[in-house]
Amino acid sequence: MQFDSFATFNIAIVVLAIGRWLNRKVAVLREFNIPEPVTSGLLVCILLALVHGATGIDVSFNLQTRDFLLLYFFAAIGLNADIKTLLSGGRPLLILVSATVVFIVLQNLTGVGVATLLGLNPLVGLLGGSVSMLGGHGTAIAWAPRFADTYGISNAKEIGIACATFGLVLASLMGGPIARLLIRSQRLKPEQASGVQGNAAASEGTEPVTYFSLLRTLFWLNISLGLGELLHEALQSAGSNLPLFVCCLFAAILLTNTVPRLLPIGFLAPPRSLAIVSDISLGIFLTMSLMSLQLWTIASLAGPILAILAAQFAIAFLYVMTVVFRAMGRDYEAAVICAGFAGYSLGATPTAMANMSAVARKYGDAHRAFIVVPLVSGFFVDISNAVVIQRFLVWLG
Repeated sequence: MQFDSFATFNIAIVVLAIGRWLNRKVAVLREFNIPEPVTSGLLVCILLALVHGATGIDVSFNLQTRDFLLLYFFAAIGLNADIKTLLSGGRPLLILVSATVVFIVLQNLTGVGVATLLGLNPLVGLLGGSVSMLGGHGTAIAWAPRFADTYGISNAKEIGIACATFGLVLASLMGGPIARLLIRSQRLKPEQASGVQGNAAASEGTEPVTYFSLLRTLFWLNISLGLGELLHEALQSAGSNLPLFVCCLFAAILLTNTVPRLLPIGFLAPPRSLAIVSDISLGIFLTMSLMSLQLWTIASLAGPILAILAAQFAIAFLYVMTVVFRAMGRDYEAAVICAGFAGYSLGATPTAMANMSAVARKYGDAHRAFIVVPLVSGFFVDISNAVVIQRFLVWLG
């Protein structure tokens, strides 16, 4: 049984709405900051796996619309990456970016090492590295076709999604306790006068969302996709093989940092409208991807996946405690940043923000942390991770 693209899109809307309802009703889902698409998408794929086990019927979905939404999401990240905003983080931003890049390499070496020790294809370990851990569901799904088509790992998407999902839970469990341990053991207290004001939400635009602001946003996203396609073809002609979504991300960054400086038009895409389109794209994209998983294809890898996850958790914990805390200044702000780093190193930006918010509500404000961490996890992670993954594929392939 196969649903076409139109039916798949509408089913995904219903499934996403169910996830929203479940998150409101089930406290533990909110406590661990489990995204709505993950809640209902996994529920649907589990039900379909039970149907397959009982009847042998395979239910599949046409995911053409999902792949387009992936490009929209990454282009939206690029259009929101203004150079002035990125530079506002200053020296702490550079330090955290450097620490994150080193960790990406370490995370991939850990995954590859564990997979090799278990006698698996090292690329399975890469899927259990920064592709799914630091990259999260979006990056895992985005890279999965490359692993499947080029390297023959047919269940790459299922492996990546499984690791990313458990990573979210581990990230939520690790962030708060790490900050608590650091704050109590080092007797840290928040500074009363921080010199840095606001948080990630402070930079959001105030322009109201209208039909024209949405059309303007869609126009510049489409221009980004078109330019990204040209860049992708040019790189392919030159022998490079970067995924199309990375090219669209680069194209959007180029546009948002050049066109407004050449023409008096302000933001290419109004921030609020861009956030709405980005949220819709990511929500439907993740929902489609998760509900279409065929879980029975990774049953034989359950043990190795758990071993890789255990190693990644241990490495992340040690790295945060011994490297990130010291590099960020060994103060209260550094402890809060550690909670955020734990959130995005195994999970995603929302997990990082949830971890830091919980710490800040209990112990006090940490303004610098709420500026630096979203900049790193929301932008620099995607760029750095794409480059490192590409190098590992060249090395292992």
